[in-house]
Amino acid sequence: MKFTDKFFFYAAGAMAVLTVLAAKLGAPAVAVFVIAAIALLPLARLVGESTEELSAHTNAAMGGFLNVAFGNAPELIIGLFALHAGLLTLVRASIAGAIMSNLLLVLGSALLVGGMRHKRQTFNKTAALAGSTTLMLAVVALIMPAVFSHTSLGITAGTLNNINDLVAVFLLMVYVSYLWFMLRTHTHLYTEEGSAYLPRWSKMKSVLVLCGATLVMMGVSDVLVQALQPTLASLGWTQLFVGVVIVAIVGNAAEYASALMMARRNKMDLALQIATGSATQITMFVAPVLVIASLLFGQHLSLIFNTFELVAIVASVIITLIVVQDGESNWLEGLQLLVAYAVMVMTFFFYR
Repeated sequence: MKFTDKFFFYAAGAMAVLTVLAAKLGAPAVAVFVIAAIALLPLARLVGESTEELSAHTNAAMGGFLNVAFGNAPELIIGLFALHAGLLTLVRASIAGAIMSNLLLVLGSALLVGGMRHKRQTFNKTAALAGSTTLMLAVVALIMPAVFSHTSLGITAGTLNNINDLVAVFLLMVYVSYLWFMLRTHTHLYTEEGSAYLPRWSKMKSVLVLCGATLVMMGVSDVLVQALQPTLASLGWTQLFVGVVIVAIVGNAAEYASALMMARRNKMDLALQIATGSATQITMFVAPVLVIASLLFGQHLSLIFNTFELVAIVASVIITLIVVQDGESNWLEGLQLLVAYAVMVMTFFFYR
């Protein structure tokens, strides 16, 4: 086992134990929140490493899907616990923030880091546009109920709830179709040619590390959510800001680490798939599942975002479509995505 592998194994274990101890010993909520957030970083690295090993045993499409699926576990767990606590505004904001951070922060960082090491990077334009178009269609499904609620006269809460639930079902249907496209009928679009990477881990070890890291990540996410409400009160931040920025960044730690790793190794198809695929899964899978799960908690999570959130989501998707349409990238495009994300974060911080 390489030194870096051992380091992240030990770091992940140590930080997970420290997180539990801080929570059990009654440390300040802000400290517990920060420790739990830091603990997610080495776990994210292990998820990324084990996913790459699995992709070497299978193919890039399956590897990217596994990374997206396991990488989004924190968002789903955080969302479920926040629903149980009645923090509907925070849950909805975290969905919007996850889309923004994946498309602007994660992808932007990957393009910047990869572009600094490789002057020009290319990727499959057809696959990139297919993923981005699917995401754009999902965003349309989010926009229409919001526009309807603001423009329709005499709308009742029951009608809005019915529309919200139907949208969630439609999004799940489209997501299943997207998976069929990616993993069955058009797998070749998501598989890089000429890859010389040979796996260092066995398939069994890769699966065990991936599952183990994900389970520990879920436990750490649980502690993080428990410290969320008192942290919110202590710092005076709004649910909107914490959901859009803090929770989204923490939840996307796995995608962030993995996309950077792929970009540095000039595997831009996989890096792009991780970023856009995660945003797609958030929109078409995590959000609808949270809507359905909210009913079990006696809540009714609405996917009707406010105007500010909608503009941020649509702008993020449009910028991504513009960047990927030529099938190549450079460091400047990555920097531009990061600047766009910084502007959005600043405005959400002051938004009341």
